[in-house]
Amino acid sequence: MANDLHPTASPDHFWMPFTANRQFKAGPRLLESAEGLYYTASDGRQILDGTAGLWCCNAGHGRREISEAVSRQIAKMDFAPTFQMGHPLPFELAEQLSRITPPGLNRVFFTNSGSESVDTALKVALAYQRAIGQGTRTRLIGRELAYHGVGFGGISVGGMPNNRRAFGALLPGVDHLPHTLDLQRNAFSRGLPQYGVERADELERLVTLHGAENIAAVIVEPMSGSAGVILPPLGYLQRLREITAKHGILLIFDEVITGFGRVGKAFAAERWGVTPDILTCAKGLTNGAVPMGAVCVADHLFEAFMSGPESAIEFFHGYTYSGHPVACAAALATLEIYRNEQLFEKAIALEDYWQDALFSLRSLPNVIDIRTVGLVGGLQFAPHADGVGKRAYEVFRQSFENGLLVRASGDTIALSPALIVDKPQIDAMIARFADAIRTAG
Repeated sequence: MANDLHPTASPDHFWMPFTANRQFKAGPRLLESAEGLYYTASDGRQILDGTAGLWCCNAGHGRREISEAVSRQIAKMDFAPTFQMGHPLPFELAEQLSRITPPGLNRVFFTNSGSESVDTALKVALAYQRAIGQGTRTRLIGRELAYHGVGFGGISVGGMPNNRRAFGALLPGVDHLPHTLDLQRNAFSRGLPQYGVERADELERLVTLHGAENIAAVIVEPMSGSAGVILPPLGYLQRLREITAKHGILLIFDEVITGFGRVGKAFAAERWGVTPDILTCAKGLTNGAVPMGAVCVADHLFEAFMSGPESAIEFFHGYTYSGHPVACAAALATLEIYRNEQLFEKAIALEDYWQDALFSLRSLPNVIDIRTVGLVGGLQFAPHADGVGKRAYEVFRQSFENGLLVRASGDTIALSPALIVDKPQIDAMIARFADAIRTAG
């Protein structure tokens, strides 16, 4: 097991995020280096990365094009402010992003993470409604089982109970749509499930309850990743778009996970033919190399802010590192890799093979559902008698022993390999994963 810290390092001081700290520090799993589809653990073992880091290294690890771009930029200019100042790179990056976002989403606000992207998007929505004279529209609608980062806005509209319950009342005026996970009708669906479009109609009930004149925006993940790969039923996103447009409510897609090829197109909005008013992204934007996020905003929303004196600040919001030059350099290099290697197209080409490989695990012990689209998959397990999450954690732990990194969320294991994966590597992942399921079962 890869469990040796550096001789001079103590495990005591690092408070690890989203981790059972005492459990981990009793038997650490440490990664020392990475290249392509593999990590090297501290004991020298090669670990096949089945999660693209944390949904972020879509072009694989150790991309020299990115590290060289970062090195050149940090030597040339390590930092430049973007408050009342500027430098060329965020303008270039915003233009390049506008080439792959859905039509009309051409204005880009840069952040440092998915959490910041979500909170920024919510603030844009609220400020926009006020700018157009709809200041009563202050209510936000999220969805059960949603993950929108860990800012107070994101956990308020989010719907994962463990992420919320320790932090009090959160933002006022937030309501939630029901989730779309339906094992009774949709278990073992390939691609988007057939049943559940009617759950979008719950938005009409919330409009009746709260009044459309009081609702600013609805935010959803096109595919819920952190909750365990929960896919939208056929027609569901289209129905949300119809209802929001009818009532003057903004629709926000949180594409922090689905962006940059994960579901087979640049964004899930393109894959499923629905254009939101605001789209958030991060993770794959820089291939995980440097923290960065972005909020892509419809042109008409941006223009609504461009009133009043030209010398007035239109939107009192931003971050010290918005459009950071080193992050921009990493993102520009990453987008070039995606283009040159046609990685979004590759994800589509491998989708059927990936689905067949995952569905070969259907008969293994305790598997009660398999959900796949693009190059992402989720296997849900029957709960263990000792509690939710125990069985999936054992599969996660055993997978690492077998030389495979997967992601556990509740009773679900998620897999999301880098888009450079090939068929033999998929076969190797499935073989190691199957053995882990049998051992844990």
